[in-house]
Amino acid sequence: MVSKNTICLWYDHDALEAASFYADTFPDSAIKAVHTAPGDYPSGKQGDVLTVEFTVMGVPCLGLNGGPTFHHSEAFSFQVATDDQAETDRLWNAIVGNGGQESACGWCKDKWGLSWQITPRALTDGMADPDQAAAKRVFDAMMTMGKIDISVIEAARRG
Repeated sequence: MVSKNTICLWYDHDALEAASFYADTFPDSAIKAVHTAPGDYPSGKQGDVLTVEFTVMGVPCLGLNGGPTFHHSEAFSFQVATDDQAETDRLWNAIVGNGGQESACGWCKDKWGLSWQITPRALTDGMADPDQAAAKRVFDAMMTMGKIDISVIEAARRG
């Protein structure tokens, strides 16, 4: 059954490579179908991969090989809640280590320019702490980080 709402992500000829990386990296992710172009189009030829249906952590996506015209931006990102440092490290390192780029406060980009927030639950919980001083300490600690270090976040929360 086709989802009523699917995220469409634009790629320049490498939607299948991106979808394969996501399926191999994130749990509950898979390639569902690969569709080739029935005719020539501005950025490709008949028979080229045109679209890839896939899921990322259960979220339905469509990768479109639309060419180089449009690029991903930080205005759209996947936020991934992680349970521990090992999961945080594994996902961050997979994205950055596959040609991606580190950023600040738990953000990184994959090699296709798609933004990811690798967000430990300890960070989310700490920033929502009813003790405003604890929440501020967590926030201040996060502002100094690229990849989130849960032990530093927990220490900041404790004060």
